[in-house]
Amino acid sequence: MKVSGKWMLMVGVLVSVGIGSAQKAVAEMSKWNVDHDHSTIGFQVAHMVVSKTNGKFTEYTGVVEMDPEAMEFESIEAMIQTESVTTDHQKRDEHLRSPDFFDVKAFPTMTYKMKSYKKTEENYTAVGELTLLGVTKEITLEGSFNGVAQDPWGNTRAGFTAEGTINRKDFGMKFSKLLDNGGLVVGDEVTIKLEIEVIKEKTIEKVKQ
Repeated sequence: MKVSGKWMLMVGVLVSVGIGSAQKAVAEMSKWNVDHDHSTIGFQVAHMVVSKTNGKFTEYTGVVEMDPEAMEFESIEAMIQTESVTTDHQKRDEHLRSPDFFDVKAFPTMTYKMKSYKKTEENYTAVGELTLLGVTKEITLEGSFNGVAQDPWGNTRAGFTAEGTINRKDFGMKFSKLLDNGGLVVGDEVTIKLEIEVIKEKTIEKVKQ
């Protein structure tokens, strides 16, 4: 069967458009770094049943690959220094750093890596792997993408809010004491609370020769 030159030209144009669209989609995925000064990696746990104690980590790094216009994500990864845990109480923080809890000398970091996510209207459900005390478990985070803004210094910023729960004993954090009424001094369920701000990594354009 003889194929006309006009038909071949049309096929060539369609292929070129398809390749160009694919390249554009890849190019739109950009790298964003977590802004340590405007983010919070926090947690909350029940204390003696009647109240909740809040804490956070102050040293960490994180990278997000995303297309904010399409609100699509390629990857989210973070590394947290466990020794940076703080609840604004020195004696309690020292206990948290001990082998009873984070065992920071043996396990100086914990990591998170997103595996998949699902978008529902304006919210997201992300499934990822959390590695803590040498144990890796899947965790689910529910959150929202809060938008993009330009700061006065020429940076592009974006924000996220997310929350999820884990059972600390699933990771081998088994310290436990019972009250007289049978309740736990420290609860097993820990709520993760994230307020994350990221800055788009600037690219260096090649100078045309």
